[in-house]
Amino acid sequence: MVLIYSTDADGICYIETSSLDGETNLKQRQVVRGFEDQESEIDPEQFTSKIECETPNNDLNSFRGFVEHSNQERVGLSKENLLLRGCTIRNTEAVVGIVVYAGHETKSMLNNMGPRHKRSKLEKRVNDHILWSCDLAEQVLIPVSLYVSIEFVKLGHIYLIQNDLDFYHEKTDTTIKCRALDIAEDLGQIKYLFSDKTGTLTENKMVFRRCTIAGQEYAHEENAKRLELYQDGESEDEDMAFSSHMLKHVSRVKMSHINAFQSSRSLYRMRGSSFAMGSYHMRQLAFSSPIETEVVPDILLMQKFSRISHRVYARSVMEHMTSETVYITEFFIALAICNTVVVSTPSEPSQKRLWPSLARIPIVPLDEFRKILDKLNIRKLSSSPAPSAGSRVPPSDSPRNGAQMSEVSESETESPVDSSLGVPKQEETLEIESTSTPGPQSQPSAESQLCYEAESPDEAALVHAARAYSCTLQSRSPDQVMIDFGPLGILTFQLLHILPFDALRKRMSVVVRHPILKQVVVYTKGADSVIMDSLRTEPTGIKKVDMQKQRIKEKTQRHLDEYARKGLRTLCIASKVMSDTEYKEWLKEHFIAESDIDSREELLLESALRLETNLTLLGATGVEDRLQEDVPNTIASLRRAGITVWMLTGDKQETAVNVAYSCRLLEPIDKLFTLKADHQEACEQLIDNILEEMRVHLHPKGSCITDLLNVPRTSVDHIPQLSAGLVIDGPTLAFALNESIRPKFLQLTARVRAVICCRATPLQKSLLVKLVRKDLDVMTLAIGDGANDVSMIQVADVGIGISGQEGMQ
Repeated sequence: MVLIYSTDADGICYIETSSLDGETNLKQRQVVRGFEDQESEIDPEQFTSKIECETPNNDLNSFRGFVEHSNQERVGLSKENLLLRGCTIRNTEAVVGIVVYAGHETKSMLNNMGPRHKRSKLEKRVNDHILWSCDLAEQVLIPVSLYVSIEFVKLGHIYLIQNDLDFYHEKTDTTIKCRALDIAEDLGQIKYLFSDKTGTLTENKMVFRRCTIAGQEYAHEENAKRLELYQDGESEDEDMAFSSHMLKHVSRVKMSHINAFQSSRSLYRMRGSSFAMGSYHMRQLAFSSPIETEVVPDILLMQKFSRISHRVYARSVMEHMTSETVYITEFFIALAICNTVVVSTPSEPSQKRLWPSLARIPIVPLDEFRKILDKLNIRKLSSSPAPSAGSRVPPSDSPRNGAQMSEVSESETESPVDSSLGVPKQEETLEIESTSTPGPQSQPSAESQLCYEAESPDEAALVHAARAYSCTLQSRSPDQVMIDFGPLGILTFQLLHILPFDALRKRMSVVVRHPILKQVVVYTKGADSVIMDSLRTEPTGIKKVDMQKQRIKEKTQRHLDEYARKGLRTLCIASKVMSDTEYKEWLKEHFIAESDIDSREELLLESALRLETNLTLLGATGVEDRLQEDVPNTIASLRRAGITVWMLTGDKQETAVNVAYSCRLLEPIDKLFTLKADHQEACEQLIDNILEEMRVHLHPKGSCITDLLNVPRTSVDHIPQLSAGLVIDGPTLAFALNESIRPKFLQLTARVRAVICCRATPLQKSLLVKLVRKDLDVMTLAIGDGANDVSMIQVADVGIGISGQEGMQ
C-alpha cells in the first residue's frame, strides 16, 4: 500500500523486510511528499486524489506511479512510499495507506511458487519398477521386504546425520534437523549447488581495515592487530571447547551423550558475551558485533585529526587551495552522513513529537488486540509489539522536546554552533537520557548509548569508523543530519536530497547544506570505476591546485589497486560544492523525472548523473567482508567432487562479485563475462557474442562445435569449461529465462566455472533452479538462510535451510 500517514512526526515508517529479502535491519519508508505535515490521522474516505501506478509485478526493488491531486499537480511515487505485504512495521505506532495491490497481485504472492513434494531418485525408480511389475504380474521382481529394508536404511541414515556433532552449532545450542525422510540419499548425487550469499557464504560482517585521504594512505596497523587478536581468541575458545572430546568417536554415540557434551560447554556459551549477553538486542540490531563496531584509529591520522579547527576552512578559502586538514574533515563528514543509517539507543522507547490531536487517534490497546487474536485461534503475535502508553516520555513545554534517539525517530533539534562562523544559534538543544541505570550520576555517556541501524554492512562499517575518530552520527531525520565532530562541535546539516545506490550508477549521494561553508554540498561514495570518471577534469586556472588534484587521483588509484589485491572491498569518497541557483535548477528537473511513469528510471538516472559530475576526490576506504568459516576450502572440495556452484543473491552486483572472489568461487585469473541488457533482443545478442568468444577461445583454428547451441538432456560432464565466470542481474535474467533464449543461456552457463545472479527476486531464484533441474536433468541442491530463499529451497531436489539470524525470523 502507498503510505499517506504515519504517527511519526517526520512522516517516517520503519519496517523490517526479512520475509522478503532476508535482511534483518530496519528500513525507512516515507509518507508521500505533501502528506507528511498532517496533524491527525487521515480518513481514507476523504482522500480525493488519484493514484496511478504500474501493473502488478514481482519486482521487490522498484515501484513507479504518481498521485494526482484535484489541481492537476502530480507527485511521484517510488518504493520509498510503498509498504509491501510481508514486511513488519517496527517502532511505529500506526500508519495509514491506500492499497494498490491486493491478494494474488501483491509482490510477495507473485514471488511465491507454493510447496512441492519431493521424492528421491531411488524412490522414483522403485515405484516405477513396482508399477511395471504389477502390469506384468511379476511381483517377485520387487519384493515388499526390499522396500521395507530401504526405509530402515533411510532411518539409519537420518539418525547418523542428526547425531553428527560436526553439525552442532555452539552459540545457538542447536543441531541439524532432517525434515524429509525421502531425499537424504540424494546428497551423494548432487551436480549443481545453488547458494545464497548473505549469511550463507558470508557472516555479513564488514570490518573497516584501511583508508587513503588526499593521497596519503593510513594502514591502521593497530586495528589489524586487534582483528588478529580477535581471531586468535575465537580459535582458542574453540580449542578449549573441543579439546577434551574426540569428535569422530562422539559423533557416533547416542543423543544422551550429546546432551552431556552440550552441558559441559555451558560456561563457554556464557562467555560469548556478544551472543549470550543481551541476545535479544543482538537479534534486533544488525551489523553490531564488536569486531564491526570497535575500530582502533591510526596513530598518524589521529595526529593530523587534532589539527582540525574552524580556521582551516577560512585559510583554504583565502589561499584558493584545500589543505590536507580540510580533506580529512570532509572525508569523515562524508563517512558519517553519506548513508541512510538510522540512529537509535538500546532498550529505549521512542520519543516522538506528538501533535495535540494525536491523542484522539483510536489505537487498540495491546491487551485487547491479543484477546482478538486469541479468539481467532492465532497463536503467535508479532515479535515487535507496539509500545505501551506507559513507556512514552511526556513532552515538555517547548514545541520540540529534547528526544531520546531511538529506532523509531531521531531528534530534529540542533545544538548551538560557533558564532564566529555566522551560523545562528538555535533555540533547541539535544538532550540524551538513559534509563539503563537507576542510580543518579551513573548513566553512561550519550555517545556510548548510540546504536546504528544500517541498510547494508558497508554503511555500518564506515559510520563506526568515523565514530572512532570522534565524528559521531548523532541523529537523522528527513530534513537534517546531526553529527558530533570533536574539534568542531555539533554540526547540523540540512538534508536536501538523497540519491540511493543503484546498479547502473554504482554510487549513492546526499545533498546537504554545509553549516560551516553555508553552501550546498554533494557527498558521493561509490565504486572507483565510476567515481574516477566523474571527477572534475577541467583546469581551474590555478596550476598548484590542478597539480594537487592530479597527484591525489594518481596516488589514490595506486592505493585502490593495492586494496583490491588484498581482497578488500573499496569505495571512493568525493564531494562537490554547488550554488543555490544550480541546485534549484537541478531539483526542478528532478521532480519532473520523479512524477513520470513511462520513463521514470531513465529520467532519474539522467538527473542523478547531471548532479554527480565534476566531483572532487577526497579519498577511499578498504573494508573486509568476513566469510563464514572455511568457505573457500569447502567450495574447492565441492568442485573437486564435480559439483558446480552458483551464487543467487538479491544483493548488488559489486558486492556479489567481491564476495565471489573472496570465497574463491571466482579466481583472479578467471575471465568475467557480464550479462546485462535492457531488452530481450539485446540479451540474446549478448549471449551469442559470448558464446562466439568462447568458441574462438576453445578452438582457435575455427573448428566447428556441433553442440554449441544444443542443451544436453542427460549430462553436462562432456562440455568443456573455461576458466571464466558469468554475472547476470535480475532484469536480464528475466529475459534469459524466456523460452526462446533459454537453450542458449543454459549452454552458456554450462561452459563457465561459476554463475553469479545478483538482484534476483525469490521467484527468479526458484525459476532458475527449476530450469536447471529439468532441462539439464541433474540433481540440484539449494541452500540459504533467509525467508527469501524458501522458494528455491522448495524447488531444488535437496533443500537446506540455515537457522541463522534471517532464518529465525
